[in-house]
Amino acid sequence: MEQDITITRGKPLPLGPTIERDGINFALFSRHATSVTLILFLPGEDNPYAEFHLDPLLNKTGDVWHTLLIGINPKIEYGYRVDMQPNVSKHIHSYDPSVILVDPYAKTLTGGETWGELNKGQQSQPKGKSRRSLITDQQFDWGSDTPLNLPFLESIIYEVHVRGFTRHPSSCAKQPGTFAGVKEKIPHLQELGITAVELLPINEFEETDSNMINPFTGERLLNYWGYNSINYFAPKASYASNPNLGSQVNEFKSLVKALHEANIEVIVDVVFNHTSEGDERGKTHSFRGLDNSVYYIIDPVSGEYKNFTGCGNTFNCNHPVVRDMILECLRYWVIEMHVDGFRFDLASILGRGRDGEILDNPPIIERIAADPVLRNTKLIAEPWDAAGIYQVGMFPSGHRWAEWNGKYRDDVRKFVKSDPGMVPLLAKRLMGSPDLYKDENRSSYHSVNFITCHDGFTLNDLVSYNEKHNEDNGEDGRDGSNQNDSWNCGVEDPFGLKLLNSPDIVIPAEIAFLRDRQVRNFATLLMLSRGVPMILAGDEFGRTQKGNNNAYCQDNEISWIDWDLIEKNAGLLRFFKLLIKFRKDHSVFRHDEFAVPDETTGSAVVWHGEKLRQPDWNYESHCLAMQITEKCLDFSGGIIDIYLATNAHWEPSNFQLPVLSDERKWYRKIDTMLKNPDDILENDNEIITESQIEYNVGPRSVVVLIGK
Repeated sequence: MEQDITITRGKPLPLGPTIERDGINFALFSRHATSVTLILFLPGEDNPYAEFHLDPLLNKTGDVWHTLLIGINPKIEYGYRVDMQPNVSKHIHSYDPSVILVDPYAKTLTGGETWGELNKGQQSQPKGKSRRSLITDQQFDWGSDTPLNLPFLESIIYEVHVRGFTRHPSSCAKQPGTFAGVKEKIPHLQELGITAVELLPINEFEETDSNMINPFTGERLLNYWGYNSINYFAPKASYASNPNLGSQVNEFKSLVKALHEANIEVIVDVVFNHTSEGDERGKTHSFRGLDNSVYYIIDPVSGEYKNFTGCGNTFNCNHPVVRDMILECLRYWVIEMHVDGFRFDLASILGRGRDGEILDNPPIIERIAADPVLRNTKLIAEPWDAAGIYQVGMFPSGHRWAEWNGKYRDDVRKFVKSDPGMVPLLAKRLMGSPDLYKDENRSSYHSVNFITCHDGFTLNDLVSYNEKHNEDNGEDGRDGSNQNDSWNCGVEDPFGLKLLNSPDIVIPAEIAFLRDRQVRNFATLLMLSRGVPMILAGDEFGRTQKGNNNAYCQDNEISWIDWDLIEKNAGLLRFFKLLIKFRKDHSVFRHDEFAVPDETTGSAVVWHGEKLRQPDWNYESHCLAMQITEKCLDFSGGIIDIYLATNAHWEPSNFQLPVLSDERKWYRKIDTMLKNPDDILENDNEIITESQIEYNVGPRSVVVLIGK
């Protein structure tokens, strides 16, 4: 910073800070403010270096306050004091000039460099370190990197929490819990075979605003997942291994570049449905203090926050100003950060109007879908909210939006645990859910299929617990879903039973084998379903959360991935790797069509039951077989038949096998009734079946045969 600073009028666009040749331009939206003061801080200093009161006649255009400061350089920290006088509607307009506000368009924040650090805050509980906006130079050597634009049908998504991925000591990461730590694990991702990582929120969020206490340890709990945004543009500072101010931007870019070099796309989880400011009791960081009635959906009379998110407030996504900010944010992550896609948390909030009503053609959803910069960007909606909207198969502008298919999760879980009446629904899920997407002129890739995600049980816990065990969350078990469609296979796992004090429970070998089999059943059905599969990080080697199905507040070994399980469950990891490769090797699992094609397309589908061409759709049925014919990709003119038989009954079943043409034979590829390494066989090592007439499918197991 030079000794003398010159303040000039500046310009209203673009919003946020802009580095100019002769200084830095600042532009801030606030419609109802009558005074705005720009405050500068030297890096790391608590007291302001300088304050500039903006003249509403000179430094304001419309609703935008702006100035160009000459004599300052990047690395300067700044914030705003904003006020409204007179303010006769304080229940509507929450201005407080004693609070220094974060710029919504800031690309970097300070004050959160140390994860979970509690410091002296500006307001009463919850206390957190004061945040400042930081101006940084965005230069980075991308080389020849560009977004990969892999076909969505080819995608295999891996959902991961940046901190939890390498925070556990077993990760042996040099920089655990950071962007750099994820980068160290890229070889594992490559070996597994996934094509995209979906990162839980990596923008600045407030992890320290929880008042919850672990009742067993006295440990203060955190908002670990990150669905608690302070700013949407700035990468999270505490996810950077380098303590230097602003290093998080380049460290995230470095991670993206490295993942792209490994041919892995980057999808980021964005949370435009609510912010960390919560309701009127929450801490003001930015939006509330700038223009409460613009950024949030509130009752126009009482000023009460409309809470369609379950988090205290609802972002006013279809207000024109907020729409513009969301679009500029998405473009920034694509243009400057090179990300390949977005997963929108509680995306149905994007479909609510300015008074909370459900819109037929929500402007923000339509604009995102039609935006030319985002044209090749993957868009994934979580198509529901916390107030009753459930839009699976019906998300607006659906031709551009894929969806987390919650019905896929529920139906496959119910089938595998032997619920009745699930065979017809399983067939639909295997085919890409035509009942949900076909009539909307959409394709199978609009369905993101998943069994587990961050929100709920891990795959291991899904087969180990009948009930959630969230006692560590300090909410007396009230939190987390009670509808998990899980089954413990006969014995509740002991690790979650703290209140029962029963650590000496021993899991019988037959139950341990059944659980192991059920995990492989889930994995096989997921990977061989049409649509886009998504797996939860660590499920490939048996990660557990000890029965906690809502580990949002657990920044400890409950949530951290234990990499020692790779050795312990090496057979399961091998199964996942070969299963993913099998999906990639056969295009029939990646068709975008729902209708059963004829043989000229090379992907005819025939349904069977225990008897040929007699699928049993009855309520008490637990068996289904699917035969798919695929043309060889080597232009030899040959064909390959794939036969999948799944038996969710507790007794074995004999399935009649189709007769193959051209003297081909059936070979066993997968049989989850068998133990490693016979459960899945490598290419060209498949074993011819003992009988070409029938195959005995064991209880609660899945079999895949190849005709060649």
